[in-house]
Amino acid sequence: MERAALSVDEMSGILDCSAQYVRSLIRKGKIPAVQVGKTWIIDSAVLEKKQLMFDIVRDVPDQVRKSAEIPEIVALSFFSGAMGLDCGLEKAGIHPLLASEIEPNTRKTILLNRPDIGLIGDINSYNAADIRKFAGISEDQEIDLIIGGPPCQAFSTAGQRKGFDDARGNVFLTFIDRILELRPKYAVIENVRGILSAPFESAETVKSFGFAPQTPDDKKGGALLHIIDKLEKGGYTVTFNLYNAANYGAPQIRERVVFFCSRDGERVPYLNPTHDEQGRFNLPKWKVLNDAIGDLREDDQEFAVFPEKRLRYYRMLKAGQNWRCLPEALQKEALGGAYNTGGGKVGFLRRLDWNKPSPTLVTDPTMPATDLCHPDRDRPVSVQEYKRIQEFPDDWKLFGSLKDKYRQLGNAVPISLGYAIGKQIVRLINRENIATPPENFPFSRYANTNETTFKMLIERKRRKHQSAERPEKQAA
Repeated sequence: MERAALSVDEMSGILDCSAQYVRSLIRKGKIPAVQVGKTWIIDSAVLEKKQLMFDIVRDVPDQVRKSAEIPEIVALSFFSGAMGLDCGLEKAGIHPLLASEIEPNTRKTILLNRPDIGLIGDINSYNAADIRKFAGISEDQEIDLIIGGPPCQAFSTAGQRKGFDDARGNVFLTFIDRILELRPKYAVIENVRGILSAPFESAETVKSFGFAPQTPDDKKGGALLHIIDKLEKGGYTVTFNLYNAANYGAPQIRERVVFFCSRDGERVPYLNPTHDEQGRFNLPKWKVLNDAIGDLREDDQEFAVFPEKRLRYYRMLKAGQNWRCLPEALQKEALGGAYNTGGGKVGFLRRLDWNKPSPTLVTDPTMPATDLCHPDRDRPVSVQEYKRIQEFPDDWKLFGSLKDKYRQLGNAVPISLGYAIGKQIVRLINRENIATPPENFPFSRYANTNETTFKMLIERKRRKHQSAERPEKQAA
């Protein structure tokens, strides 16, 4: 059967753009077409070429899940990004029915790899009924898991720490609202370490603190108190800890807070580690960079470049070294004004070490304060190496420019950590025994990072303020 042809007007309707824009795409060679007289004829086969269509459209539309099958475990993913967390869940046997993402190129990445998944955008624009519709599930379908990592910028220790005063922080609250509306058996929330001390003040947090916070230090932890309060009032128990992905098999030191919320009143145990830095607790040692990227061919790498001025210093450094390993006379020259700033400055002129896990991957490996240089080559870590370090399959497709690919991968959750989370959920749903982590296991590099120690810190603050108020009352 001969394929139907499309006119410029028909194509503009499909792409939701002007006919003039379609003609410009034809002239640039982005839409294959032939000219008959003054009319352009477009072969409708172009609609079947997903990569080509994605190159043309500014954004992909939301889509309702294309399969009617309901899996044994019903899971919905939010703030899905490049799907590192989702891939980890899939490895554990949980296949999310819905993804949520607002960034256009990342949305295309999702559909390139999971073309049948339900897809929505800004979570603020969808109510519980909308979410069920796009996930392809009925109003009475039980949801086993909702999982997501709301934007971390509002809580990042590198940001201004505005907490929920930041619009992105409000998306976090919307996510909690959707959890409470959809009532899954379990909810998992992933975020950065900064959420443990992010400030926030409201009538509810003042009540939770037991005093009116006055100083910036007083207000630390207010955001987390507010999150816990909302979830507990909604009928969920909340446990959390700060986990280093290297302890779960990732070849990368990457620490993230993971919250487990249970609707049935049970306390979800902490994730049981599979690796240890020194090989203690009868566990294998951490995986290292060489395990992840040692077999990659240089000819297959796609990477950014360092400015020549910086390469001059990199050529003096060996694997595992940074700016401190330069001759003393060159250290100040290499760092410029940053030389006299505080902090350890460990991210400057940093060559990765073959025999250690990678540092936390960032969204741009060429930024001066967070350089990620190949151990031997005079270049940043490549996109393919980023994929391996984050544990994506080599054939995982990423849509967009080189910068887009680095950003998507740098924001992802290591798949091993997602797998550990997925296994925990499967065990909970199947009512299997869950092993207790070894006593005194160092989940991360930091202390006081779980719900028990957090509540102890808040109680300490409360007592401090109560004791400070007593002398004032006595004096009065």
